[in-house]
Amino acid sequence: MVDVVIIGAGPVGLTCGIEAMRAGLEAVIVEKGALTNSLMGYPLHMEFFSTPELLEVGGHPFTTLRYKPTRSEALEYYRRVALQEELHIRLYERVQGVAGQDGAFEVFTSKGTIACRKVVAATGFFDIPNMLNVPGEALSKVTHYYREPYPYTRQKVAVIGGKNSAAKAALECYRHGAEVTLIHRGAALSDRIKYWIKPDLDNRIKEGSIRVLLRTSVRAIEQQRLLLDGPEGPFALDNDFVLAMTGYRPDYGFLKALGIGTEDDAYKTPIYDKESFETNREGLYLAGTVCGGLKTSRWFIENGRFHAAQIMRHITTGKVAPLRLAERHWKTLE
Repeated sequence: MVDVVIIGAGPVGLTCGIEAMRAGLEAVIVEKGALTNSLMGYPLHMEFFSTPELLEVGGHPFTTLRYKPTRSEALEYYRRVALQEELHIRLYERVQGVAGQDGAFEVFTSKGTIACRKVVAATGFFDIPNMLNVPGEALSKVTHYYREPYPYTRQKVAVIGGKNSAAKAALECYRHGAEVTLIHRGAALSDRIKYWIKPDLDNRIKEGSIRVLLRTSVRAIEQQRLLLDGPEGPFALDNDFVLAMTGYRPDYGFLKALGIGTEDDAYKTPIYDKESFETNREGLYLAGTVCGGLKTSRWFIENGRFHAAQIMRHITTGKVAPLRLAERHWKTLE
């Protein structure tokens, strides 16, 4: 029997494994995909909004040639950390359920059973997109994960959304020869689009390089067009590809299977203690972005990494320390 099974090998899951080892605990990290699987799905040439020191885990320096690191640099950094710390990680192994109780859990996976005393779920939210729930969404021309602009040269591309991901996808596709229409159901694009992206987007819209349709929603997706509802009623738009940048959500089915309930609030926030991060199921903890529920802008790598030390302190001593350092980071990022 091991002390802790950690579900998820993202940056926060790796931090939980490091903190467990430093607390003298034997930990196993189980990941359904590759190491830092969510980062694998990010745009190929993505640049993080955060500076490298805010992405560091386990005290390992994150060196980069730029002011802000790229996806490839982050993948290499977390790979190196995992190897240097000699973390026990089981990749491409899906957790299917957790039985038992605090001190005597059994974690069932696609490759066997792991007995443990405690469980930490650091599963993030990037795996399940917020669906449009319209006819035609399953067509091959539709994606909820933007990777790179090159497939869309000389194509009519609809980018759906009004936040950072939609803004960056629209700009990149335009600059690589796509005819871009940005569709957003709100009256204005988000005021939280990063300050170095928003002016660029505004100028491209003003000059007519990118078309924007506000207060507009998608009614249906067809092979060669979109059916839309706008301020003046329904209309059609010629279209080759749809990039639905509508955000993502935690796997609530999996959380429910683990026995974790949700708060009665607009964000379907999972139930957990705000200092120890122990859930309503004793001995089972949450860490990282999954703690925010549908409010996916609440937690990031930058602040979620602090959950690990709190959890391992609670596991080893039954107590928690004030979150003063973490709170300073949270307030800066909110």
